This record gives sequence, C-alpha cells and structure tokens, in this order.
Amino acid sequence: MFSPLDISTEPLTRGQRIADKLAMKVGSWGFLIGQSVVLAGWVGINAMPGVPHWDQSPFMMLNLVFSFASAYTAPVVLMSQNRQSDTDRRNAEIDHQVNLKAGQNIELLHQKLDDLHTQKLNELTQIIK
Repeated sequence: MFSPLDISTEPLTRGQRIADKLAMKVGSWGFLIGQSVVLAGWVGINAMPGVPHWDQSPFMMLNLVFSFASAYTAPVVLMSQNRQSDTDRRNAEIDHQVNLKAGQNIELLHQKLDDLHTQKLNELTQIIK
C-alpha cells in the first residue's frame, strides 16, 4: 500500500535548486518592491536636470536591461513550475492508489459485516424455530 509519508523523492539537481530559489525570489513582494525602487531611481536620476544622464529619455538602456532580465527569468521560472507540476502529478497518482486501496478495504469490511449480519440472522432464525 502506498502512503504519502513514504514518498521518496530523488535529490534535486543544482539547476533545479537554482530554478526553485529564483522562482521563489522573483515571485515575492520584496522583489517587486525592490524592482520598483530601482526603476524609480533609474528614471528619477536620469530625468533630473544637472545630473549626467547615462540613459536618455526613452530609456532604451533600461528597456534593454528589463528585456535581458525577462529573457532569462521567464524560462527559469517555467522550469521550476514544470518540475513542481511533475511532483504534483506523482503525488496525485500516489493519492489515487491510496484511495483505491482504501476503497477495496472498505468494500471488504462491508462484505464481512454483511456476512456477520447474515450469520446472526441465521442464528436468530434457528433460535426462534
């Protein structure tokens, strides 16, 4: 019989651990707030008069930085989600096997109870006769 407590998982590869950590960081409020602060600072400093500007008004360099970040972050996050999906699928299969076994055991108990009930009825019938 399978048990969710007996699930043996293979150790994660280095890439899987990195993908999970990156997905956890990118999907957090801390990351969103930090990225917003960097964005506001970048735009603010580059738009401030009298300060040397390294990225002029349409902010092409900022756009390039975000494009590179997105190009590498999205696939890594997807790898983490795919691995988690595989884990969830395996756990669902194990849960299904546990449920099937539990259903069979319940069916056997019902059958035993029916047999006991029939036996008691027969004994009572014998006593009455």
